[in-house]
Amino acid sequence: MPRPVRTGRAPASGEAPPSPSGEAALSGDGFVRGLYEEHHGPLLRYVSGLIRGDRQRAEDFVQETLVRAWLSTADQPPGWSPSRAWLMRVAHNLVIDWARRERPHAEIQHEHTLEHHAETVDPMSQAEERRFLVHALSRLSHPHREVLFYVYVLGCTGPDAADALGIPPGTVKSRTHHAIRELRRRHPEHTQAAA
Repeated sequence: MPRPVRTGRAPASGEAPPSPSGEAALSGDGFVRGLYEEHHGPLLRYVSGLIRGDRQRAEDFVQETLVRAWLSTADQPPGWSPSRAWLMRVAHNLVIDWARRERPHAEIQHEHTLEHHAETVDPMSQAEERRFLVHALSRLSHPHREVLFYVYVLGCTGPDAADALGIPPGTVKSRTHHAIRELRRRHPEHTQAAA
């Protein structure tokens, strides 16, 4: 019985596998059909997880994996059938190769996007905002300024700020609330702009 002919390259997805003649074609077709029925669902779920749900691309990878399994029968002993682990490894390698080819394009596109959408920094407006913040915070009581500094400037959580200040967490929450409310009351024009 003649074996399938290897072409030296795997067919691209959507391309038919090389067609050997006679009985080999029938046995190849049955072989691939059997693999498809047994492994298609698990392979599709596995590949979909790797590429985050692009169903059509995942289907292409599964078909390519099954074609490669069929082409590998020429190098294996008679009666050889690939295990699911073998098929998943082939699918995994196909996805990795694809990701490596796609990554440079995605990085260049991302850099291009950042270049064109970067916000310009206006030093005068930054200086004006700082002046306003210093003035607004200076009008708060020391405990309110202190808690806002720990929570918003240093980025501490409520419990961390409470530990640093030596006060209960509930007091940090209360002082933060009252300090913000006082800032909004004294500077309603900035509250509207932020909303």
